[in-house]
Amino acid sequence: MKRLFSCFLCLTMCLLGGTLRAQITANSDGVATTSYSTGPQDNIYIFCSQQGGSVGALTAAYSSGDPANYEWLKYNSGTNSFEAFQSDNSNAVSSTINNLADGCYRVNVVSGGNTETYTAWVFNSWYEVSASISESTCEYFQLTGAFTEASSTYNDLGTGGTLQLYKNVQVKWEAGSDLQSSLLSPAIYNPPAESATYKLTVYDQFGCSGEADVYYESIVPEAAFVTDYNSTAAEAPLTVNFTNQSTNADEYEWFFYRDLYEMIDEAESQGSVSDSIMDVALDQNPVYTYQSTGKYMVKLVATKNSSSAVCRDTTYLDYYIIADSSFIEAPNFFTPNNDGTNETFLIKYSSMKSIDIKIFNRWGKQVFSVSRSNLGTFDNDGADLGWDGKIGGRYASPGVYYYVVEGRGRDDRKRKAQGFFHLFRGK
Repeated sequence: MKRLFSCFLCLTMCLLGGTLRAQITANSDGVATTSYSTGPQDNIYIFCSQQGGSVGALTAAYSSGDPANYEWLKYNSGTNSFEAFQSDNSNAVSSTINNLADGCYRVNVVSGGNTETYTAWVFNSWYEVSASISESTCEYFQLTGAFTEASSTYNDLGTGGTLQLYKNVQVKWEAGSDLQSSLLSPAIYNPPAESATYKLTVYDQFGCSGEADVYYESIVPEAAFVTDYNSTAAEAPLTVNFTNQSTNADEYEWFFYRDLYEMIDEAESQGSVSDSIMDVALDQNPVYTYQSTGKYMVKLVATKNSSSAVCRDTTYLDYYIIADSSFIEAPNFFTPNNDGTNETFLIKYSSMKSIDIKIFNRWGKQVFSVSRSNLGTFDNDGADLGWDGKIGGRYASPGVYYYVVEGRGRDDRKRKAQGFFHLFRGK
């Protein structure tokens, strides 16, 4: 499409006349106009090529489209004159010269005794690009680019002076489809933990370009991890599995912080916190048990060792691990009637180290008691702490009973609950 546009532009300028001599056309990659100091201007046709390539081509025709003979000339900048280049006496409607080197070309088109003269410039445009990484540290790496390009100078045909073709040369560094920089030699800060190929492209407004690649081997890690912490089942002792998801690391250091509120109290009472770290682990995927209730933070430091540097990255858990406080809770009724539902008067508790349960009838007589120490969670270990509604193996009478529960939580707080509840026997 671009080349078709260039040809269309040339033909249009020819038909419109004016100061531009445009009866030479070209299937070029780009087209520009000369900036002579005086007189009519000529087209400059740009052909994208490789270094040393001569791919330019020009086509001339008589303005009326009649058959003609063609005398091609080439400009000599040393003498500021045109010299014979190639003749075409085929009496054809057009003449094309190919494989043209850079320079200015003129053609005398002779038809029916009349001569028309046209002039155009040819540029074979190329870029030779190189790319390297000159420095790589934990903080950044240095991309270094360089390029050479085809000459883009031409002559003012009136004065012989040298002029420069403006190409608007630009550069870009990309990693995959992501633009990294528009500088030729940028420093890339916060380097990625994954190795990647970086591509340097040098290009101009005419669509000519050159490319070079360089491989960046990362020496930095990226720390990341997840846990199986479930806030809905988080009573102490609370065991949490930590899964390492770090990238490009070979050493891991885990820091388990003390309870947040404990540190706040210590800071308020003593003016500072003596040590915020509770434990340190060097495992890749540690399993940690929080013995006491509290609000806890975790930090992971991932390390990458290379021949040039030792790089570290740090990440924190984006939420607190909360081991619930101890509590005791009792229902206000139960129905031991063998229907399979609500058969046991069951004390619910969380984060308790020990518990003592006593149940009394309305006259104050103890009908049930049980004590436990070294308790686990309610779901796993609490079933044998419930009263099945029997006294001495016989069903107790329906009515109102009284419970007293005492114990000590894993937060070392004494807990006590007491109150009335109903025993219903009806079907």
